[in-house]
Order: sequence, then structure tokens, then C-alpha cells
Amino acid sequence: MRRMKMTLIASALLALGSAAAAAERMAADVALTQATIIDVASGRLIQGKSVVLKGDTIIAVVDDKALKNYAPKHTYQLKGKYLMPGLWDSHVHFGGGPALIEENKQLLPLYLAHGITTVRDCAGDLPDSVREWRDQINKGELEGPTILTSGPKLEGYKPLWKGTIEVGTPEEVSKALDYLQSRRVDFVKITENTLKPEIYLEALRQAKERGMRTSGHVPVQLTLDQMFNAGLGTVEHESYMLRGATPREAELTAQVAAGKITGREAMRASLESYDEAAARATFRRMAAAGTAIVPTLIGSEATAYLDQNDHAHDAYLQYIGKGLRATYDWRVQRAAKDDASAIAFRHALYEKSASLLPLMQQEGVSIIAGTDAGFLNSFDYPGQGLHDELGIFVKYGLTPHQALNAAVLAGPRFLGKQQRYGAVEAGKAADLLVLDADPLKDIAATRKIRLVVSHGKAYDRAQLDAMLAKVKAWVAEHPAPANP
Repeated sequence: MRRMKMTLIASALLALGSAAAAAERMAADVALTQATIIDVASGRLIQGKSVVLKGDTIIAVVDDKALKNYAPKHTYQLKGKYLMPGLWDSHVHFGGGPALIEENKQLLPLYLAHGITTVRDCAGDLPDSVREWRDQINKGELEGPTILTSGPKLEGYKPLWKGTIEVGTPEEVSKALDYLQSRRVDFVKITENTLKPEIYLEALRQAKERGMRTSGHVPVQLTLDQMFNAGLGTVEHESYMLRGATPREAELTAQVAAGKITGREAMRASLESYDEAAARATFRRMAAAGTAIVPTLIGSEATAYLDQNDHAHDAYLQYIGKGLRATYDWRVQRAAKDDASAIAFRHALYEKSASLLPLMQQEGVSIIAGTDAGFLNSFDYPGQGLHDELGIFVKYGLTPHQALNAAVLAGPRFLGKQQRYGAVEAGKAADLLVLDADPLKDIAATRKIRLVVSHGKAYDRAQLDAMLAKVKAWVAEHPAPANP
């Protein structure tokens, strides 16, 4: 009897000890273990570490053996996989008018399913919808990537683009920036379709004075140095950089400003007088001024080579709503009017623009990965496009490590969000990507997605496939709107 009592007491004490040990384990939502972590900043591979998530934050990166100190609700065994921060597409668009709001909303899961956990919306004509989606995603009410947005862009009077804030005086610029700040935008987008050059510079001055970051196109009447010196944060689209790749830039810009030649003629002259030394000097000044580039080469490539690939049989079209698909036609129809000389110019412009990438990298310019995906931009596909863009980066001379840097670190750095994004570290956002292969060896590995974590919620391959299937079914079931 005494022995039985001792046994019962020992069992009770053991149970109490186990309960106490369990109580001491830190609560968590998700643990990712046994994967090789990619430190994108250094290009190092880190093994033997487990990543612990709670809510939308990484709370610990610990030795695999130390995972016993945590009590996650879900644990993912990822032996042989590669774990890195989620990708950023730093140039996307939502638009096409109110009739296409739902079609645009269907693009959100496409980004997430392709490992893109953050997008930078560079203006369209649906700013209120974008802001609503942004807030819903942040609250966990809608599945999609984190959205960082410019709101409506600044333009001149009677612009080509819809959904803009028209400005023509310093006072109107001030009111526009007041409005954008009230909408909690992340940066200011400025384009040059009808905006007076002096008002463009005024917008940059006022935005800088307010501490607002800026992105934009480059007016044909201004040199790149004028834009750098005025504080432009990013040049959107690589082709603009050809202006600074010739000793004739100041001369050609003055001729355009005087109405003696067109912008297209100036670009052709820039190509013909290309000089690598001049290009490198421009890029050094650009880097010194802190102006970055978002090349958006995938969209340019699709348009440049429409004569060789009309994309009519692209499998990805099954994910693009019929109304959005119709917005592609304007570039297609415009390209169809080009004669042999114009087609050759398109090819040359694209090839020379793309060839500038390694020069910019070598001279210290920050390269930010973005696609220009969305309405109007033909066959530039949301989600898939970023992987295509990274492939182009490597094809034209960047290393896979440099390409990853452009899609993981450069975007957060431009927007001042490095403390929250860009690394697999405690305190960073629980926005993560798990791959089947090492993208530092082959950039195509970014397409081999096993798991995506967004705002702390994990989506395995089956869930990602279901997400894509749902969009495909939605597109198949919905006709093009009658009045897009």
C-alpha cells in the first residue's frame, strides 16, 4: 500500500512538473523549422534556425533545439526548403474605372499566390477602393498583399490619365499635398503629361519640405540632373535613363523645351549618341543624390516585341478579368501601326535600356523591382510579372543576389520601412516566402513557392493553388462590363 501511495505521489509530481513546463513555454501562432534561411542583405544561407511568429510579427529566430521553449499552434517542418522575406512589387496599378473595381480586387490574391506580400500602388483612377482594400488587409478582413499607395497622382490641367489631381500653381500643389497627407499616402506620384516643368519642380520642392517621398516620370523639358537635384525619390521606368546616357543630354533637352524637336526625336538621338562614360557619370550623380530607379522592364519588353509575340495564347490570361484584358488593347493597336523602322526603334530602345542595369548597379544606384502591372499595360501580369522582371534583371547582368535585393530590400529602404521589412529577424513583419530551391543560385527558384506567410497567416501550396483556382473561376463566370 505504501509503495502504491509513493507511486501515485511521484506521478502527481511528474504531472505537475510537466504542466509547469508547458505553462512556461511561450505562446505562439506559427513556427517554421528546419528551413535554410536566406539573409538577403548579405547573401548568406543560415541553417539550424527556427522562426517563431505571433500575430503579424516574427517574435524569435532561435536554434532548432530551442523551439521546445515555444508553444506554437501550427508548426511547419521545412527540411530542404529555403525561407526568406516576402517579395515586393514596387510599381503596380489599379484602375480602369468604377465598372472594373471587382476585377481589380481579384488581382490581390494573384500577388499573394506568387509570393508578393507587399505592393506599391503607383496611382490609377480607383484611389478610394485601393485605400479601402489597404485598410481591410491590414485589419485581416481581406486576403491580399500589404498595399502602400500614392493615392491619386499629380498632373497638369486636362491630362491624358484619369484619376489625377490637376495642378498648375504653387497654391494648387500645396492643396494637393494637404489632401494626400490627409489620406495617409505613403509617397507622392508625379507625372509629366500636361504638368508644367516649373510646377513639377515646385511639387518636388514642397513635398521634400514636408518630408514626403516622391516618384515620377521625367518631363522632356528637364534634364535628369535637374530632377535629381530637386529631390526626386525614384525615376519610374528605365527608358528615361537613356536621356543621361549621352553627352548631348543638355543640348537635346533644350531643343525639346524650345519646340525644335519632339521627345521621341530626342530619344532617338540619345540612342544614336550613346556613350558609356556619360551614362556612368550620370548614374554616379544619381546615386549621390539618393534617387533610385524602378525599371519596370517586363512591361516594356511585352510592348517592344509585340511583333514577335502577340500573347494571344498566354495561359495567364485566364486570371485577368475581361474588362481589364480589354484595356490592354490600346497599346496593342498603337503598336500595330508601327512600320519596320518604328519596330526596330522599339527593340533598340528596350535593349539599350535593359543594358543599363549593370552599369547603374556598379555606380551605386538603388534598383527597385516593380512591374507596372495592372490596367492598360499589355500582358504585364500581376503576380507572375515580378518573377519575369527578376529574370530580366539577371539576363541583362545582375546577379541573383542583386535581383533579390531589388525585390526585398530596396523597396522598404526607399519608403523608410527597413525596421519592419527586409529580413527574417525578431521584430520584423511576418511576411515570408518558403521556396523549394535556392534563388541565390537560380533566380527562377522564386517561382518554386511552397508556402507564403502574409500578416502572420500561412498559406501552403494547396491553399495557394485554391486561391488561383478561385480567381480563374471568377474570371470565367463574369463577362466584360458593358460600360468599363
